[in-house]
Amino acid sequence: MKYVIGVDLGTSAVKLLLVDREGKTVGSVSKSYPLIHEKTGYSEQDPAQWVEQTTAGLLDLLKEFDGKTEDIEGISFSGQMHGLVLLDDHNEVLRPAILWNDTRTTAQCRRIVDTIGQERLLAITKNPALEGFTLPKILWVQEHEPEIFKQAKTFVLPKDYLRYKLTGNLHMDYSDAAGTLLLDIASKRWSNDICEAFDINPDLCPPLVASYEETGTVTPEFALASGLPESVRVFAGGADNACGAVGAGILEEGKTLCSIGTSGVVLSYEGSANKDFEGKVHYFNHAAPDAYYTMGVTLAAGYSLTWFKNVFAADESFDELLVDIHSVPAGSGGLLFTPYVVGERTPHADAAIRASFIGMDSSHERKHFARAVLEGITFSLNESIAIFREQGKRIDTIVSIGGGAQNEEWLQMQADIFNADIVRMNSEQGPGMGAAMLAAYGCGWFDSLTECAEAFLKEDKRFRPDEKNAAVYSELFEVYQDVYGQTRTLNDRLAGFRK
Repeated sequence: MKYVIGVDLGTSAVKLLLVDREGKTVGSVSKSYPLIHEKTGYSEQDPAQWVEQTTAGLLDLLKEFDGKTEDIEGISFSGQMHGLVLLDDHNEVLRPAILWNDTRTTAQCRRIVDTIGQERLLAITKNPALEGFTLPKILWVQEHEPEIFKQAKTFVLPKDYLRYKLTGNLHMDYSDAAGTLLLDIASKRWSNDICEAFDINPDLCPPLVASYEETGTVTPEFALASGLPESVRVFAGGADNACGAVGAGILEEGKTLCSIGTSGVVLSYEGSANKDFEGKVHYFNHAAPDAYYTMGVTLAAGYSLTWFKNVFAADESFDELLVDIHSVPAGSGGLLFTPYVVGERTPHADAAIRASFIGMDSSHERKHFARAVLEGITFSLNESIAIFREQGKRIDTIVSIGGGAQNEEWLQMQADIFNADIVRMNSEQGPGMGAAMLAAYGCGWFDSLTECAEAFLKEDKRFRPDEKNAAVYSELFEVYQDVYGQTRTLNDRLAGFRK
């Protein structure tokens, strides 16, 4: 039996999966590492921690492995997007990595729009200038740490640095490069226009590769440290959301992913870069060959439910909190919740907006509020789906993963609100499985990623829309969409009272 390893380098931990040729996970390890919060709005990490913890994770994974390490054929990666790792001419790290959730770059985002223009930026990168992206971080270092910037020979993203430490070779794949605001998404080339506009040497940008391309083999030094054989083939891997899409089988038109964790993501397959979403949703290169994906984000999806439980049911489990929601009809008796507890992203990039319960009366019990929270989260995600459909996208099958796939009432609610079939997978391993699938495809186990998905991924249960509930939700969704505009000014006035 042959094996591959998928490495998911997340924000708080690295997760490693050992997967056989049938797609079965035969081993898994997770290792955490700290965040660095030097100031409010700053979020950084020491790249050495990624390498140390991945190495430790591999040692643990192989220690529990019953087979021969020589049977491990390939390894690939999924990684947190956007994080800036600056390297000098010896490929040594110049400063801590600035992560995707660092918000210090508002001024640099304004500079990008003022310099390039919103229309030109969207034409090249398909995405607006947001604090999370990499280019604003590069500009911040250029402006605030010029001596460090002068020493920079190249930059990479987190998983690319980790892969470099395995192989000694520097690359960046298209799906991660798409989140930098430096890539011409359609032509799959670094944009000379953007580099020149900000006095960035184009050579700062690393060589580009496809996610399934081989980038080398394990160096003798890393083999000795980790226990991996030098024969292991190393593949580029992809951005976490791109790998999550691969790991959920989002590999053809009509397929969409709904991932509900702390935040929520709706991600849909795109066969070309030709559509114009006017920056309302993210538009990135897929990890799959010659493909793209569009993505909308709800900032506080599962977090809204966690907040509600912590405030109103701190001593209960989520199952106990939601046990009675089946007895509440669709629409929660006219009670509506907007999940803006930390602001919103899609379609309202608004850090100041805050959540609302609207329509409360004395007949409502806690179970109405609990159901309304789930409905509000799902309505927010449906705003992204509505944008996709307005652009002519067919969305009839949605794979649901994360916390939103753990409750069958919520899965049915998703089917009714999205008006699409909702699929729960038999085994959910997320981006790590997508990384393993890229390695399996790269090793030649399958002729395509689609064929790999058919072998590795199994459907557990399908939820179809209830026609009556779907009609109720269609009408209520229009009310939900009005709430943002009706409460925005009120929230601006209330901002000064928040302590």
